[in-house]
Amino acid sequence: MKSVKPLFSAVYLVIVFLFFCCAVFLVSLAVFELWHGVNPTADVARRERFNSVLEAIGLLTIAVAALELGQTVLEEEVMRSVHVSAPTRVRRFLSRFMIVVVVALSVETLVVVFQLVHENPALLPQAASVGLVAATLLAAWGVFIKLNRSAEELEPEAMEEAKREDQEVE
Repeated sequence: MKSVKPLFSAVYLVIVFLFFCCAVFLVSLAVFELWHGVNPTADVARRERFNSVLEAIGLLTIAVAALELGQTVLEEEVMRSVHVSAPTRVRRFLSRFMIVVVVALSVETLVVVFQLVHENPALLPQAASVGLVAATLLAAWGVFIKLNRSAEELEPEAMEEAKREDQEVE
């Protein structure tokens, strides 16, 4: 199994690199979209400028999510010597992932609501459903954390080891 570990690390590094590439591409799209919205020389309606700025916010949100996921994979799967197995590790990995997903969905919900209020209010229930999904994920994550605490208390040495690794990774 030890001979296969470097192969997994290499694949994880490729995934991290691709997350980074996607984030850079999304940021560049956001810059172009923002310029379209704020360019003073362009003959563009105010509503279109507003939508361009909102689109830039959405693109940046997804770019941050891609960067965060890449960083999580890098730190948890490549830089740490121990892989996810203990309850402490599972909670930490899942928590980092859930933070990214919940924040991204919440921001996207706000962006879509702002756009739909002016363009097509009949679609607001669909946008609200995305917000409800984000809220449900947040609540489920909270329940998971609460239920997982008792498992962590059974092995306090795993928490201490995770804290030591945090200092090494930083």
